[in-house]
Amino acid sequence: MPVLMRCYRHGAPRPVPRNGWVGSPGRNNNLSCIGWISFPKAIKLISTIDENLIPQAVCYQGCLQPARVAAVRSKRLVQEKVQLRCFLTDMVEQQKQEPRFLEMANAVEPTAKSFTVNLEQNRSRPDELLVEFELDGMAIAPPNHIRSLVSSILQDLSAIPREYLIPAGDGEYLPDAAEPNRYPNDVWSGHYHEEGTYLYNEWDYQRQHYRKNWTVLRERYVHPQNEDFAAQTLKKYSGYAAQLRRSFEVLRGEERILKKQQQGEDVDIDAIVEAYGDYRSGMELGDRLYTRLQRVERNMAVMFMVDMGGSTKGWINDAEREALILLCEALEMLGDHYAIYGFSGFTRKKCELFRVKQFDEPYNDLVKARICGITPQDYTQMGVIIRHLSKLFDDIEARTKLLITLSDGKPDDLDGYRGEYGIEDTRKALIEAKCKGIHPYCITIDKEAADYLKYMYGPVNYSVIDNVRKLPLMVSDIYRKLTT
Repeated sequence: MPVLMRCYRHGAPRPVPRNGWVGSPGRNNNLSCIGWISFPKAIKLISTIDENLIPQAVCYQGCLQPARVAAVRSKRLVQEKVQLRCFLTDMVEQQKQEPRFLEMANAVEPTAKSFTVNLEQNRSRPDELLVEFELDGMAIAPPNHIRSLVSSILQDLSAIPREYLIPAGDGEYLPDAAEPNRYPNDVWSGHYHEEGTYLYNEWDYQRQHYRKNWTVLRERYVHPQNEDFAAQTLKKYSGYAAQLRRSFEVLRGEERILKKQQQGEDVDIDAIVEAYGDYRSGMELGDRLYTRLQRVERNMAVMFMVDMGGSTKGWINDAEREALILLCEALEMLGDHYAIYGFSGFTRKKCELFRVKQFDEPYNDLVKARICGITPQDYTQMGVIIRHLSKLFDDIEARTKLLITLSDGKPDDLDGYRGEYGIEDTRKALIEAKCKGIHPYCITIDKEAADYLKYMYGPVNYSVIDNVRKLPLMVSDIYRKLTT
């Protein structure tokens, strides 16, 4: 049986005949079917076509590649599964921080090991899908990007598989299936591509150039610990805490002498001596010869950057937490705006910033519980943390911006970050912060810190404490000196 082909020609569309012609395929409906011909005859007709009538190939004309489509779809399924499971993990962490858990002596962990999801079509907008998660009887409305994620999964699988609704385990960022054949430019794929993660450059001093979007950072909350550490600290340093509060109260109402004023309560001797020298040299005598007392309102924002590297395990971690408890108690009397963040890292793909207290957050029992929950993590990668905290300072209006680092050693991490490379990247990040009007300062217990801190922070922007037990006492004294 010969193979038949349908033949078309340009022209006005014709009525549909009874021989089965199905219509014009052209977008403008300017093709019409003129009948059926056999395949060999069609080949002969093609050879007679004038080559000038054959349309030229379009530049960048696309083509279908099913194998690549399948590979992209498979990769997308893996990434979306990880993103959804990690979002559920964040929801569990937020539930643990609810006041009803903190009020209990022994916080009850969420009992459900998996979520349930309720899907419903929006009646007012049929093209919109309503998504709601549920855990332990608590309904959770996801943000817009998670609703879009669920819609994407439904388009691929037509349902949400049960294993997608199990929260990710501790530290799970990418499953093993997503790790093979990973390249430096793919660090933002998978879970890191979700909202709430950040990409930052890293300074390569050997090439004297930035590595673009090289480090990946994610903000997390410190898991609060319901223990008596805060009360024990205040009891341990009860005498010093009272003295500290009194000294900070004096700072709150301080008066400063303004020199070289046109009017004032007293004579400015230095201005008179300077004016007399100008007068003797033939210059005009100035009129700014007085001093005046003025009560200065404190307009200051301070951010504490606390090292949570693995090397702080033991006394160092306890001293850091004690110092923060005492400092917060004193700062509440002073009224300065302050925030506390912990930091840790494990290669450039997993840099973590732990929220302890944000600027707009009051100092309460939850913040105390987070301070108690500061525990050693991994390594000490500082450059990306300084860049991110400098970015957070952009939204803060203050005359003085101070970034104080509490650390026990030099920058250190895997992937070649230790040694001179880490020091150079941290120094570059500190220079970037200074260009934004931020004043960095470092307090460390590393006895060898003078070898590298002078190079990174400058000769007067660091303090070395020789005894870790002095850290809680010295931090408050250093802060008072820095802010007066």
